[in-house]
Amino acid sequence: MSAVAEQALWALGRGTGVVALVLMTISVVLGIATRSGREIAGWGRFGVNEIHRAAALMATGLVVVHLGSLLLDPYAQLRWFDVVVPFAGRFRPVWQGLGTLAVDLLVVVMLTSLLRRHVGPRVFRAVHWATYALWPLVVGHAIGNGTDGRSWWLLALAGVCVVAVGSAVAWRLLPGFADRGHRGVRIPRQVPARAGRQA
Repeated sequence: MSAVAEQALWALGRGTGVVALVLMTISVVLGIATRSGREIAGWGRFGVNEIHRAAALMATGLVVVHLGSLLLDPYAQLRWFDVVVPFAGRFRPVWQGLGTLAVDLLVVVMLTSLLRRHVGPRVFRAVHWATYALWPLVVGHAIGNGTDGRSWWLLALAGVCVVAVGSAVAWRLLPGFADRGHRGVRIPRQVPARAGRQA
């Protein structure tokens, strides 16, 4: 493989990893916002939910490209084994292992989302909570294993992501959050049916 091809693969792996982090952050924040039942920036609850799903799907696609490019890049020394089994990598095994754990969780979350009708809402919600564990793994992997992990711009970007998710989680933990969410998705009463009986 030529040096130009190797550099292209390395740049592709780095770029897709960074953008995947941003999209996962957006997905987590909007996932929390969707639960509130409130409109955000003029988008209704279902509009926010669609953006949440789109961001998650795009992030997953970028993770696939991220892994594929690094598997093809001889400098990265990534093996198929490393993609599945955490902390077995040759390069920074701990930080790489965090990325592997994140991939494993991502696969479980995506499969559960695709099989949502079959697994039921309780299982779906329980597994979906794994995204709260997945996201910090991604942040740790990006900073500890990434080539740009010590760069000011990546640290600043990671800081913005942490503040965004931290703020959303703090909002989620407010006592009135669930009440606001229920008011936002209140099911109307069946008034016409009662009126018909009384008539």
